[in-house]
This record gives sequence, C-alpha cells and structure tokens, in this order.
Amino acid sequence: MKFNWGTGIVLAFIGFISFILFFVFRMITDDKANHSLVSDSYYVEELAYQEVIDAQQAAKDLEFPLSIEVIQEGVLIVFPNNQQPDAISGVIQLYRPSNINLDTSIPIDIKQSEIIISREQLESGRWNITIDWTYNNQRYLYKTAIII
Repeated sequence: MKFNWGTGIVLAFIGFISFILFFVFRMITDDKANHSLVSDSYYVEELAYQEVIDAQQAAKDLEFPLSIEVIQEGVLIVFPNNQQPDAISGVIQLYRPSNINLDTSIPIDIKQSEIIISREQLESGRWNITIDWTYNNQRYLYKTAIII
C-alpha cells in the first residue's frame, strides 16, 4: 500500500474521531462526573429565585430609584429620597471578577440617604455591585457593574 496525502488525512480523521469518542465514552461512564443539572429541591430553589426576581422588579419600580455614581472620592450610592435612611437595612456586596480576594460586603447602616465607598477600598478595574436592602418589610435588589 502506498502512503500519500489522502491516506494521511483519512488516518488523521479516524484518529481524531477515535480520540473524541474515547473521551465521550469515558465521561459518560465515569461515576465521578455527575452531570445532573436538576437538583432534588428544584421547586424550592425556584421559589427562592422568584423572590430575587421580585426584589429586582421592586427596585426597578421605585418612584425615586437608587443611583450609583463613580466620583472623585469613590463610589456614591444614593438611596431613594422617599425612604427614611434609618429604616433601611441590608448589605452592599462588591464582587471583583478578576480577584476573589478583593470581594467584600458592607452592611447598610446609614443616617443619611447616601453612602460613599472610599476609593482606597477599591482597586481600579471592573466591580459588580449588588445592593440588597429592606425598607418597610419590602425587599429591594439592585445589581450593576462599574469601572473605577
């Protein structure tokens, strides 16, 4: 048999397909790889996620929405001015996608309707901010990304 380009390409395809089939078979039969995407408590988790959706919608429906602005001193978060600051409770979560060690949570305990997160606390770059607060037993959730 003469070995030429056509034979080489066919053998390369056969080798590649065999390689892929070997790993597919191995992943399907391996007990350590659990591929189940549905949890046992799916319905309960769905109800909890519905609360998150409701809280986000409540924040969107506010007459005076929450605002976030990057200023010289840092990040200015202004809560709705129709909500009494001392009745607001919750947490501000700062998530740094590039470095888990920079993630932080700040409890909301304010006397005015605004919070300034100092620039010294935040490294330059992208931050995902989640503000989860409660006012008059109503939960609000606001998520956004900022770049400092």
